Amino acid sequence: MKTVLLRLSGFAVLPLLSLVMPLILLPIIANIVGGNGISSVISGQAIGTFAATVILWGWNVDGPVWIARATSADERAAIYAQSMRTRLALLVAVLPVTAAVSVIVAVPGHRLQAVAMAMATALAGLSPAWFCIGLGQPRLLAIYDTVPRFAATAISAPILLMTRELWLYTAVLAIATIIGLIAFHRRYSRGQSWFPSSTREALRGLRAQRHTAGINTAGSAYASTPTPIATITSSPAASGSLSTADTLYRFGIFTVIALGNAFQSWTIEPGISNSAQRHRAALWSHIALGAAGAAILTALGPLVSEILFAGQARATTLVCFYYGIAFFFLSASTPLNRNLLIPSGRQPYVLRCTIVSAVIGVLAMVVAGVTGHPSAIPLGMALSEVALWAALLIPGLRILRAEQGTAPVG
Repeated sequence: MKTVLLRLSGFAVLPLLSLVMPLILLPIIANIVGGNGISSVISGQAIGTFAATVILWGWNVDGPVWIARATSADERAAIYAQSMRTRLALLVAVLPVTAAVSVIVAVPGHRLQAVAMAMATALAGLSPAWFCIGLGQPRLLAIYDTVPRFAATAISAPILLMTRELWLYTAVLAIATIIGLIAFHRRYSRGQSWFPSSTREALRGLRAQRHTAGINTAGSAYASTPTPIATITSSPAASGSLSTADTLYRFGIFTVIALGNAFQSWTIEPGISNSAQRHRAALWSHIALGAAGAAILTALGPLVSEILFAGQARATTLVCFYYGIAFFFLSASTPLNRNLLIPSGRQPYVLRCTIVSAVIGVLAMVVAGVTGHPSAIPLGMALSEVALWAALLIPGLRILRAEQGTAPVG
């Protein structure tokens, strides 16, 4: 229990600290871009988040498992170098598409800002956070990921106030990310090459994680589309209101990620005698977090959005309620996916379920947008999360019962 509490505090508090500073920037950014530009900037961020997921491929799910099970520093260094070879290859291919999509989605006059936000956000796909999670060492996450982002935000605040140029913030954030990556490489993969020796090697590495990457990409597809769909199909006022709720939801997702990071290596590390108990602790913790997050988002979302965005746009209670439903089921399904099904080799099944749920959600969101019901767009995303949770629940519980029946007596 002491171990998991230490991991939980580290993997929860550190990422949340990195979120506090961007919250300070939101009123500044809202005043710079105005009410008509908020949805474009947040759309760029959403597109960049999807791009980061593609670049990350399957390393955020498979990587921690491999690192946790590695037996030497050399083996871990080789795993990390392999991840960089696949991710840099994807980066080259993904960034131009990311910029083009951002230009198409953004409203005229705010396209450069949307592209800058998308590009800076996409670089998160190169983060070494999954490696730190696999080691179970939140200190490394602080040094190489959280602190650089925190510093970038602190430096950017006065720059934004003086220049009112949003691209300068994204440039500082990108530079901080690159500095963190170089420092991590010098410490944990010195002597390893970041660049694939051949196209065949790169394709082989990508193919090996195709199922996990498909899960990430499909899940991110419906999670990243509400604001872009609203920006394209709705008025700036309607899309701006939805985008503020979407931003709050995305900040909330970091709590789910942090909790999942704390529990993942703890539940799957080899040689433990109470595996089933650990899995149950993770399941109930995620359910509690989902319920608390949904209630807070619904009750306080409208007020908080108005404060954070300096009165430029206010989320409605109905939209926040739909996002709250999505948050609850996302949190509830996370341990089923990351701790039970994926480590048990059920990636193909999870991929099929995620694709089906993504299709359901995206279609529902598009229908809501084109029929003039922008407030129902996040309901489509909530439907995706409900469908995915329902599909993962029974096989996940079966694996849990099997682990309980075979666990050695401690």
